[in-house]
Amino acid sequence: MLMATGSNSLTTLPLSKLEFPLPLFSARRTKLSASPLPSISNLSRFRPNGFIVYSLSGDHSTTGDQILDKSSPKPHVQSCTWNWRGYSIRYQCSGSCGPALVLVHGFGANSSHWRKNIPVLAKSHRVYAIDLIGYGYSDKPNPREVGDSFYTFETWASQLNDFCSNVVKDKAFFICNSIGGLVGLQAAVTTPQICRGILLLNISLRMLHITKQPWFGRPFITSFQSLLRNTAVGKLFFRSVATPESVRSILCQCYHDTSQVTEELVQSILHPGLEPGAVDVFLEFICYSGGPLPEELLPQVKCPVLIAWGDKDPWERIELGSAYGNFDSVEDFIILRDVGHCPQDEAPHLVNPLVESFVARHYKSPASASTTI
Repeated sequence: MLMATGSNSLTTLPLSKLEFPLPLFSARRTKLSASPLPSISNLSRFRPNGFIVYSLSGDHSTTGDQILDKSSPKPHVQSCTWNWRGYSIRYQCSGSCGPALVLVHGFGANSSHWRKNIPVLAKSHRVYAIDLIGYGYSDKPNPREVGDSFYTFETWASQLNDFCSNVVKDKAFFICNSIGGLVGLQAAVTTPQICRGILLLNISLRMLHITKQPWFGRPFITSFQSLLRNTAVGKLFFRSVATPESVRSILCQCYHDTSQVTEELVQSILHPGLEPGAVDVFLEFICYSGGPLPEELLPQVKCPVLIAWGDKDPWERIELGSAYGNFDSVEDFIILRDVGHCPQDEAPHLVNPLVESFVARHYKSPASASTTI
């Protein structure tokens, strides 16, 4: 997710906002697993709200490249295209052995948001990062031509499952950030035999969902969304945020360690957003108030789920997100201290070993179980 409120007034929406109170979850408590976590400095345990969570912290000056063992060559990352239902889909891949991982980006991002993770994880995994249709360098069909039901979590879930069947040709672990978490959960619910497990990084709370809006606010939100989608205001709004300065400013709001907001990051987000059709997809999604919620999908998931949350996320507040740790499908809720909305890019030194540990706990080798789909 790559939009946020301005410092003085509501000039841009933080992807799934306005912030209205999240409905209460079940009061039951989950007994979290005692499975080993990665060995990271400053590991501590505490009990907010009565259930155990782990808190990981570390030196944010570490970059993705620094995590790699300098004595071994850096795995080559390929950029490829895949034809899905007549549309060109871009993905990146690396690694030739080990369990398959599919990395799913958030709103406004693309597979390059995993550039600090792919080469590290590829040393012992087969890693794929996909551009969801409408984002990155994948095709962006016009919403007015494909219909209102095209840019939905159900569509992206179908894309993800078909990708595993046709490209990965194996079951996979889904590693997801922000709205990518909804995509991963929906995919796992729709076709459970494909997903081995899901790691959710600051999953979107979807605070603009129709059910999370107070009755008196719904007409205002609906009118505002119609204004953006059906008038020139929407394209003017998009042009105001689709600049290097605006992208950098937005990223600096959601990254706690702003030194990680580099020119490379800014350009990797901005350039695909200037592709033909990007503005229409952008406006279509911020007007999307229906579809599934995490609290609706989590009870339906059959595979293991691990949630990690940067505690300095200004868009998806951990005070609300921690309630997801109560679901039976969630084995652990892990707090990443002093990390913002995109932990995989801001703190890869925390996320990469977390992914490796989660996958190692739940992967069954082909010798002990059939893995093809």
